[in-house]
Amino acid sequence: MDSNDVSVLFGYKNGSFAKETRYSVGSYPQSVAVGDFNNDTLLDIVVANSAGDDVSVLLGYDNGSFANETRYSVGSSPSSVAVGHFNNDTRVDIVVANLGDNDVSVLLGYDNGSFGNETRYSVGSRPISVAIGDFNKDTRLDIVVANQVGNDVSVLLGYENGSFAKETRYSVDSYPQSVAVGDFNNDTRLDIVVANTASNDVSVLLGYDYLVFVKQMMLITGNGSRPHSLVISDFNNDGLIDIGVVNLFTQNIGIFLAHDNMSFRNQLTYSTRPYLSPCSMAVGDFNNDTQVDIVFGSCGSDTVGVFLGYGNGSLGNVMVYPTGSNSSRYSLAVGDINNDTMQDIVIANHDNNNLGIFLGYGNGTFSSIILFPLDYGSNPFSIGIGDFNNDRKLDIAVANNGTDSLNILLQTC
Repeated sequence: MDSNDVSVLFGYKNGSFAKETRYSVGSYPQSVAVGDFNNDTLLDIVVANSAGDDVSVLLGYDNGSFANETRYSVGSSPSSVAVGHFNNDTRVDIVVANLGDNDVSVLLGYDNGSFGNETRYSVGSRPISVAIGDFNKDTRLDIVVANQVGNDVSVLLGYENGSFAKETRYSVDSYPQSVAVGDFNNDTRLDIVVANTASNDVSVLLGYDYLVFVKQMMLITGNGSRPHSLVISDFNNDGLIDIGVVNLFTQNIGIFLAHDNMSFRNQLTYSTRPYLSPCSMAVGDFNNDTQVDIVFGSCGSDTVGVFLGYGNGSLGNVMVYPTGSNSSRYSLAVGDINNDTMQDIVIANHDNNNLGIFLGYGNGTFSSIILFPLDYGSNPFSIGIGDFNNDRKLDIAVANNGTDSLNILLQTC
């Protein structure tokens, strides 16, 4: 977190990764996402910088490197960023949760990878995590935000012009930290899942007609586990969506496998080694075996860890990659940064004010980190990846908590 950069790891075909490459971003990078912001078919990156109160966007080159960041102001202490098409114009847009202002910022994208001024929408108390999905089946993307202090989630329905309706709130358990969406009961309506840190559980809210969400069940992550981040995927290839969670205090990854009757099995846990303190996670296929793998960021050491999946819900032993001294990452994302068909890893180094990329070799291993610097004091907090300028290369957007801004890094060659 002290290094203020993000790390990118390029993937090899066997699920390993090359050494990281770092890119400077804003102050205290906290969260990361990916997308094609400029329509060049290359992935770009967006990072939320927690101390900078801004986001950084890095547009991608076709060799896996990135242009210098472009920064956009957002609200106070941006904590999470997501990307999607909000106004149906084929250009990738950005939404940022502003922890300090109790609102979200929406920035609509232009063809060249730049973004318009933010539009703010009020949500609950201390929004910490944001996700998007079409909750009312009108083909327009909506927003859901986990509100830490409010113990609830806010849902904002999207209009065709990229604006959003007033929030509707739904209660969850104590101190929600992370939110994701998926169809858990196969009724074609999106549901919401939330990791609740203080109550040591996961809330599942099922979606119904007329935008009604019902709290269906609580999944227990263990006494004192402090679940900090979650993902959804099919970990055992049965066609049902499962839930993965990182448990910060018990130092493990938890997997909840779904049954076809909308229940879940008891949590399976996999140790991340002592003192790693996993606090963020993402999924991908790092060794090209079509099975779901997991990468997590450590808040207890300057590392990321990779678990390769076997396709039956179980995971192999953890592999650890260094991210640099005092890097303290909070956010990571997965995408094919250098267009070699192998998945890579991007991380936000909150304290060091940079981005890091680990290039994947496709065999489950990764390169050393490649760094991209952001401005001093920006504290990148959340990252998004997309093609922001329609050049078919992935770019990067970074939300900077330290400067209340958004940075854009474009791939340009």
